[in-house]
Amino acid sequence: MNNLLKRFFTRKFLKPIIINYYNNLPKEKVSDEESLVIQYLKSNKLFAFPYDFTKKYKPSDIRIQKDEEQNLFYMIYNGKKLFYKNGKRKKKAQKYFNSILLEQDKESPHRYLTDEFNIKKNDIVVDVGAAEGNFALDVIDKAKKIYLFESDPEWKAALEASFNPWKEKVSIIQKEVSDKNDDKHVSLDVFFADKEDFNILKIDVEGAEQLVLNGVKRSIEKAKKRKIAVCTYHRQHDSKLFAKFFKEHDFQTSLSKGYIIFRRNIEKPYLRKGLIWAIKI
Repeated sequence: MNNLLKRFFTRKFLKPIIINYYNNLPKEKVSDEESLVIQYLKSNKLFAFPYDFTKKYKPSDIRIQKDEEQNLFYMIYNGKKLFYKNGKRKKKAQKYFNSILLEQDKESPHRYLTDEFNIKKNDIVVDVGAAEGNFALDVIDKAKKIYLFESDPEWKAALEASFNPWKEKVSIIQKEVSDKNDDKHVSLDVFFADKEDFNILKIDVEGAEQLVLNGVKRSIEKAKKRKIAVCTYHRQHDSKLFAKFFKEHDFQTSLSKGYIIFRRNIEKPYLRKGLIWAIKI
């Protein structure tokens, strides 16, 4: 099935398929969280975040400015300039920044930081899959050092622009974090072998999260204190697999509230947890 047909199938059929699937399950097999999603879908369009909080956000409301010297669009994000990867398509930048605000809403199942999962003064932070760097920008004032891993070269200029005021404590690494080491890949175990250990790790890498975890096992095993946030919605069973992984390494875990409907590689039971937080104190 080509991409056009997949998009048509998603728009036309996926919502009733999800509703019918849960309607046909025994009531005791459907959680309260799942029931809330089904009720939402019955009266709203299919959306990745099937909750009313999303209605607060519109791309047209995003105030975009342009840095003419760097030819980059940016928005003011929590009082700081957050740059987009080019200065040519304003509406695309607005749509992208709108998705960030939506994802990091306090009610979002994709929100990285919570009251429990946050950083302390002088923590060393690793952001794997940094993209535009909103997570790191949220914690830049507290962090002692931040390592930004982003393999997409299109984000390099934007990251450099966003973090220029803090360039003395931010390193941008253009490699794909994995469980191997070569010209294009690096494992965190190898990267931090001769560096001060990190306290905070965030992983959001479009389905390659397991490879990142495979490449940081030594560091995780020796860690006395560590907080890790990992996206679990890119693959259907990652929330269970990662929970098992962290339990084996003596971490306490919790899952984000609510669900995400991730329309790539979608399969039963269709609803996926957004993140797992793992903490070793």
